[in-house]
Amino acid sequence: MILHASLIEQADAFSGNALLLTGPARVGKLAVAWAIAAAQNCQGARGMDGEACGVCRSCLALAAGAHPDVLLVEPRATTATGKAARRKLIPIGAVLRERDKTREYETHIYEFLEVRPSFARRVVIVGGAEHLGPEAANALLKLVEEPPHRALFLFLAEDRRSVLPTIVSRSARLGVAPLPDHTIESALIRSGHEADAELVAFAAGRAGVLADLDGVRGALEDARELDNSLGVGLLSALEAAERLEKRFDPAWHPEALRFTWRQRPAHERARADTALDALQSALEAYASPSLSFQVFALNVREAFGLS
Repeated sequence: MILHASLIEQADAFSGNALLLTGPARVGKLAVAWAIAAAQNCQGARGMDGEACGVCRSCLALAAGAHPDVLLVEPRATTATGKAARRKLIPIGAVLRERDKTREYETHIYEFLEVRPSFARRVVIVGGAEHLGPEAANALLKLVEEPPHRALFLFLAEDRRSVLPTIVSRSARLGVAPLPDHTIESALIRSGHEADAELVAFAAGRAGVLADLDGVRGALEDARELDNSLGVGLLSALEAAERLEKRFDPAWHPEALRFTWRQRPAHERARADTALDALQSALEAYASPSLSFQVFALNVREAFGLS
């Protein structure tokens, strides 16, 4: 993963209790947060920009996903039955064990921070801070203001304006900007992948896209297949929609479809976006997937003037 070294250096010089990392989806905010957590606890010789050594006990524990001093809290995207949640939320149960009635969270923030760090500093990474419920945010305020054992909070969000003001006012902000295309190309080549123009354009400087290249390439291929089938005929479009249903990944396919439509006239893109939003809403409402994708194909054909 590509790291923004300057941000790690800035975080290292920060003496407060909370940082708010903002930037577009998949720009690499979580990777930066992990790097900051690693640097805060590193026991070895750190790099020029404050980066962790990568080989000490703390760094190896973090790489193995078993660091005792780092907690990642994220909104629940699925229900107890495994279906997509209607609305992402970080509930108060993530903060307080006694409020976690269904035991959604294995580790709760209050209990996590009661324990002294095994290495240097306990770090709580809150992914999707814009999904913090008011109760959860209010429960965090005292911890953020006076964290036990000098704990550090790292709040991640796509847009500062979508985060509750009580959290924003208590956090210093670090913006995580997209990287230059040539940096993305170099990273692809270094990892043994072809730096094809379509993939680089889709990434748009977002390092997080490189974490799932197979998923991204598959979604782009599926999007092209559906787009090509729309103009062939109604039956072809419905068959392509049926295949898309079986492979649909909400993490990549909506964006891949919009990327594929990027050269179309603005009014066509707007109508196709509306059809895609309707499809996602139908899936979140547990409507029939088969019927939802068929209606989606019909609506996009109409949006492109093909019906």
